[in-house]
Amino acid sequence: MKSFAAVERYFNQAADRLGLDPAIRELMMIPYREIQVQVPVEMDDGTVRPFVGYRVQHNNARGPMKGGLRFHPQVDLDEVRSLAALMTWKCAVVNIPFGGAKGGIAVDPRHLSTKEKERLTRKFVDGIHEVIGPDTDIPAPDMGTNAEVMAWFMNHYARYHGFSPACITGKPVEMYGSPGREEATGRGVGIFTLKLLSRLGRLPSQTTVAIQGFGNVGTHTAEFLRAADCKLVAVSDVTGAYYAPAGLNVRELESHIIKHGSLSGFPKAEHITNEDLLTLEVDVLIPAAIGGVLTEENAGKVKASIIIEAANEPIRPEADDLFEERGILVLPDLLANAGGVTVSYFEWVQNRQIFQWAHNRVRQELDRVLDQAFETIWNRSKDENISLRQACYLVAIERVARAMHLGGIV
Repeated sequence: MKSFAAVERYFNQAADRLGLDPAIRELMMIPYREIQVQVPVEMDDGTVRPFVGYRVQHNNARGPMKGGLRFHPQVDLDEVRSLAALMTWKCAVVNIPFGGAKGGIAVDPRHLSTKEKERLTRKFVDGIHEVIGPDTDIPAPDMGTNAEVMAWFMNHYARYHGFSPACITGKPVEMYGSPGREEATGRGVGIFTLKLLSRLGRLPSQTTVAIQGFGNVGTHTAEFLRAADCKLVAVSDVTGAYYAPAGLNVRELESHIIKHGSLSGFPKAEHITNEDLLTLEVDVLIPAAIGGVLTEENAGKVKASIIIEAANEPIRPEADDLFEERGILVLPDLLANAGGVTVSYFEWVQNRQIFQWAHNRVRQELDRVLDQAFETIWNRSKDENISLRQACYLVAIERVARAMHLGGIV
């Protein structure tokens, strides 16, 4: 099942439950705008290499559209379309005044020099600057991009439209970024994990955790959960997974990456495969890398009783059905990784005011927003005896439909 079909499946299940009007259904699923642009880039050797860039703007009923910009070889229109729709529902779940969008370029950034990556970014801005902006569509970092890329983006956008720091979020703090933005997604995953453990009557000190993916999200999630006394027993990156039943030291893992560039050769853990990590005997499994890693084929081997979707769409729908049958509790991506877009919203607010918040204020506001969202979804799930994913879709669709109705769209 392709990515957008999976999102459509969950949407239709919730729409059926809500008795949503067919016309509203169609309006809510069809993207507002889809853009595909040529991105020709001069490489360091003087040759010109063509790339394809995408930006899908899904829905703006609740405010300007918001969504990441990823550089990854698997980027295509279907994936971007799916992630744009997910952003609409994600923003509605945490009740921030944005709609959903997503963008990307089909490229492996590991094979680009810094200058090539900068030229790629600026050429992409050339192609889409007329349809994005602080009141229209605000990109942010995603897979393969970071604060440096966002700074290039803002600088190039300003050449067309003048000083406009709110045109993009996830920027360096020195370039009108927000304190706490880099940690936000991982911190949010950690916050939700602890809330879920508390609801289930489990102590963090008696909880084992495996995290697939040790990039930005995985690293900050690991730091947060270890500080809360959870036992981190496995992590992974592109070189494989690293397992230590007695527990891993996050600082030692980070130091090894700084020194060697990856987790390869980490001496205090057993080297296993990423697939092995997904089936370890742990309490909490956190897929924090790419989508589609938990499928119908491996779902039956998963031993964790809780799965936290730190990545976007890491569980295929068929696997999700199997987990529900087995009583494995899944905290869906719509809620689990919403910390990033929440602090992106805070950054946008600060940029509009030209006033930077202190780090403590960012964290306090993040805790408040995520706490309210978790309580809303948890209570809806219990009141209607439905999964947390179904509860997320119900709440999100109701909020977007209400905005469309109040705005006179339908």
